[in-house]
Amino acid sequence: MIPLLLGISFLAFMLVRLAPGGPFDRERRPASPEIERRILEKYHLDEPLLKQYARYLGGVLKGDLGPSLKYRNHSVSDIVIQGLPVSMMLGTCAFLFALGLGLPAGFYAAARQGGFGDYASSLVALCGVCVPAFVVGPFLVMEFAIRRKLFPVALLESPMHLILPTVTLGLYFAGRVARLLREGMLGLRDAEFVVAARAKGMTDVAVLRRHVFRIGVLPVVSYSGPMLADLLTGSFVVENLFQIPGIGVFMVNSSLSRDYTMIVGLVLVYAVLLLMLNLFVDLAYRWLDPRVSYD
Repeated sequence: MIPLLLGISFLAFMLVRLAPGGPFDRERRPASPEIERRILEKYHLDEPLLKQYARYLGGVLKGDLGPSLKYRNHSVSDIVIQGLPVSMMLGTCAFLFALGLGLPAGFYAAARQGGFGDYASSLVALCGVCVPAFVVGPFLVMEFAIRRKLFPVALLESPMHLILPTVTLGLYFAGRVARLLREGMLGLRDAEFVVAARAKGMTDVAVLRRHVFRIGVLPVVSYSGPMLADLLTGSFVVENLFQIPGIGVFMVNSSLSRDYTMIVGLVLVYAVLLLMLNLFVDLAYRWLDPRVSYD
């Protein structure tokens, strides 16, 4: 994990500087080249890239992600501390929604293989995967917030404000979970332990619930790590659509303004979450499937 994080930080640091423009291009030009030189010197942007990276990496190892070049008098760490809990709250709600909707839908489709219930559940899951959030979000706002006035439109001032963003963000992942569980369970229907369980007189639903589900859910467990990391760091589209002050808003603004330290800092936060959650998924495999060994 440590070499991987070093590689991610190096690539992010170098690639963001290959983009055209700079963090101060949109501001009013300085009165003299001397003032411009002092601004670059203040943020060490006049140094060679490798020296800048070494300085930045030294700060990261001390827990300092550097100053923000857009939000003056604020550090990247302060902004992450401010925005990450909001994104984590929204992401956790969307994660629970995706599992709460996707797992029953996938199980129902597997139990009704080849029937109307299977086709209906699969069609709904496919629509959830295919329709992007920037289409689902405005539709939910127009229908349930503006037309029917059932939910608030934007911001995050009460639990009611979480419902539409949660559905918008979690619907795609619910469709993925349903499809993964259905395929994982159907792949085990003719396994030896399933045939033996049926031979003992167990019904198909009981076999699916007691034996097939525990192994068939492993693809969902593998996917849940990256999914949760993606949800916890927030969706840029959803947070901007509903004006939620999470980490995604800062990522969009920093990309537009070429806030180098902010972009690299948020990439590192995402990478750490992704790697930690993948590690948790690997450990969960051993609990779900005793056949898995780490020796």
